[in-house]
Amino acid sequence: MATRTDAPTRREQILKEAARLFAERGFHGVGVDEIGAAVGISGPGLYRHFAGKDAMLAELLVGISGQLLTGGRRRAAEVAGDPEAVLDSLIEGHIDFALDDRPLITLHDRELDRLRDSDRKLVRQLQRQYVELWVEVLREVYPTLLEPAARAAVHAVFGLLNSTPHLGRRGALPGRAATAALLRAMAHGAFAAAAPAAG
Repeated sequence: MATRTDAPTRREQILKEAARLFAERGFHGVGVDEIGAAVGISGPGLYRHFAGKDAMLAELLVGISGQLLTGGRRRAAEVAGDPEAVLDSLIEGHIDFALDDRPLITLHDRELDRLRDSDRKLVRQLQRQYVELWVEVLREVYPTLLEPAARAAVHAVFGLLNSTPHLGRRGALPGRAATAALLRAMAHGAFAAAAPAAG
């Protein structure tokens, strides 16, 4: 999502505005007409792209989980053989998500339980694979880190990086580059701090 450089499709525009509105006012606080108005089409016109709000929510949450996993695997493959570079790249990728797709973090926290069981299970499956990718890389960087501790450290760092919706409005942050640098340093610091605890 955040890494695209070409113009977004109408479908992507709808999803972006739906994510923003759902995050601001809650899933049930937003009508189809409002989403349509945000992208310049009638509410009923949305049904040419989505079956309804439930379908939008599912595509947003399943979609971002899949994108994080695919992006993580791609980053790992690009610098394969250098675990520290892989970890750096994974952190960079997740920071991009955390800073550029903040409404999706809020949406996941508040609305995941609204998905159908099959969609929710798929989100969880994709998330587990994403976590395990990080765990494997982290244990290559810190060989003394036992698997349970590595998994706990990964979840803790995700919590830290995914805190961006709670850092204040966009204008209240110190700027994207400075915020990214802060998150990067904190993520690396947290992982380094976890390693001795495994001994």
